[in-house]
Amino acid sequence: MRQADSMNTPARAATGTVIGALLAIVLTACSDRGDLAIDNEGPNDVTVQTGDEEVTVNATGGAVLLDYGCTPGDVTIKFTDAPDVVLPGPVCPDQQIVVGDGTATLQPTSATNT
Repeated sequence: MRQADSMNTPARAATGTVIGALLAIVLTACSDRGDLAIDNEGPNDVTVQTGDEEVTVNATGGAVLLDYGCTPGDVTIKFTDAPDVVLPGPVCPDQQIVVGDGTATLQPTSATNT
């Protein structure tokens, strides 16, 4: 019986290692608030106000608020030559803010952007 137990020891150790690695991955994913992406496809710079952050995004450029999580409320996009656009919040990392020429929408974040 002892011999069978010693043969299972490497298998148990490997299983324990795999379970530990999976647990570490799951815990890391739970603590990651996620990145909030802004894509400016418009011809002018815009200012994006998230409620507690303000960022200027260059024309045809983008910005990412790393480990930001969800906005505390609505997001306001300020244009230099068009009325402000308010996106209802909270806006979370599973969505990205896409700015056009005087427009702003929320779109699902693609798998390649996460």
